[in-house]
Amino acid sequence: MIGGGAAGFMAAITAAEQGIRRVRVLEATAEPLSKVRMSGGGRCNVTHACWDPRELVGHYPRGQRPLRGPFSRFASGDAVAWFAERGLVLVEEADGRMFPEANRSSAVVACLRQAARDQGVVLSTGAFVTSLKKDRINGFQAECRGGELIQANRVLLATGGHPSGRRLAAELGHRVIAPVPSLFTLALDAPQLVGCAGIALDDVRLDLEVGEARFRQVGRVLITHWGLSGPATLRLTAFAARALQSSRYRATLQVSWVGSVTQEQLLVELRDQRIQSARRTLAASRPLAGQLPRRLWLSMLDGAGVALDQRWSDLPGRLEQRLLQQLHRCRYTVKGRGPFGEEFVTAGGVDLGEIDLARMESRCCPGLHVAGELLDVDGVTGGFNFQHCWTSGWLAGQAAALALTGSDQTR
Repeated sequence: MIGGGAAGFMAAITAAEQGIRRVRVLEATAEPLSKVRMSGGGRCNVTHACWDPRELVGHYPRGQRPLRGPFSRFASGDAVAWFAERGLVLVEEADGRMFPEANRSSAVVACLRQAARDQGVVLSTGAFVTSLKKDRINGFQAECRGGELIQANRVLLATGGHPSGRRLAAELGHRVIAPVPSLFTLALDAPQLVGCAGIALDDVRLDLEVGEARFRQVGRVLITHWGLSGPATLRLTAFAARALQSSRYRATLQVSWVGSVTQEQLLVELRDQRIQSARRTLAASRPLAGQLPRRLWLSMLDGAGVALDQRWSDLPGRLEQRLLQQLHRCRYTVKGRGPFGEEFVTAGGVDLGEIDLARMESRCCPGLHVAGELLDVDGVTGGFNFQHCWTSGWLAGQAAALALTGSDQTR
């Protein structure tokens, strides 16, 4: 197994449990499962409580249709059961995300490492594979930095987003789709929002225009000092990842800050304010007070060119229309990604058309399996990327064991 991350460990444990006596994980760094350890703010969002594979695939911008088969064999419920059988209980949160009961990612790392030890899996850290070759007689030969040569009948590539895995796959004949960032925040040309940094709102509707392409998401948004973050923004950028990359991250974003409120309902709210708060200023009295934070309302007034001492009774119709637009279809220029390189996932990798997804085995190079983020599959935030790692790793481990031992203990 080349790669000691989520998919690599799952595959190694599964293969060993199914009867392969010699399983070795080659991890290039000093610390395996590093992404598991640091994910979810140190809590590790292991999977998502999405039990129907048909619904589950909808959370993958790349790989929706191809993943129907793999998820029909090992999906979220199977992952929960798999960890429970090895002593790790997962707990569902209100939004469907599932974390270890201990609320620490170290519990997930400990579970995987103990399961690997229990099955006799050998872990080699600092083992950076520089080349991987195959011949008809000896199977595969991997060469590690430092000169160690390793022979294997079957090999799994599960190197995540690291370019070394893509290079090895390409050298063995695979088409590799160039990776681009996914799940990132948006930098906006919106100086009026700077004073709103830290505000989080639910039910915000985002409509992104990238050339001729259109993308929409509705959900929770966090205003930052550079633009927008939060689950809805991350999901939006995941589905628009390639279009945004092609446009050099230049686009137009239309935001409805009160997404669950129709334009007609919002107009009624504004006109009710004229009557109920006629003598008050717009700065002192706002519509939808329970839903619309005051700082955001003040920024809307600024964007519409409304003076803070303007009274509701004297609000001209043209300014009312500007406020309506600010609240319901405010347009911002997207000028790039967020500044901190917080994208955690890449879109791209080994072309799925070259992989037998029932076995996670290469169609170009029999005996080679590919799993995890190295494949051209990526999910939105919420545990979906890890779920793909568990699924693809499990299938690869099962297939390797069946090929080498004839064992087939699939459920």
